[in-house]
Amino acid sequence: RTSQVPVLMLTALGDPSERIRGLEAGADDYLAKPFEPRELLLRIEAILRRSEQAQTGSREIRYGAFVFDPVRGLLSRDGKPMGLTSSEVALLRIFTASPGLTISRAELAERTGTSEGRAIDVQITRLRRKIEADPKNPRFLQTVWGEGYVFWAD
Repeated sequence: RTSQVPVLMLTALGDPSERIRGLEAGADDYLAKPFEPRELLLRIEAILRRSEQAQTGSREIRYGAFVFDPVRGLLSRDGKPMGLTSSEVALLRIFTASPGLTISRAELAERTGTSEGRAIDVQITRLRRKIEADPKNPRFLQTVWGEGYVFWAD
């Protein structure tokens, strides 16, 4: 009841009353045997899709004076919208999805479609100029020497 893990009940009990009981117990979907393997796969994909949408749908990330909406890719400071490039939006989405997790330059390059890892350093520098009071001593977007970068929310 408190977990956000999606649940698909797969059972031999196919009576409507059993399906209702399973769904009332908290299952996200219910599939009775016999079933087609393709149907199982499609139901799993649908559950995961709904779960991802629920997790990211209205989630705004707040840090300092900033609010970032990862779904719309909008950043505001003290309620005023800030202009971001598509690369900066991509980086913020990656970092805000995993605060406190160090992400390597190579992974950032791969996930943003940047061909060279050092280009990430340039993008990080530009992003820091927008989100840090002192880009030389960052509070939110820090370098982890020899490993990559880490985002710290408040």
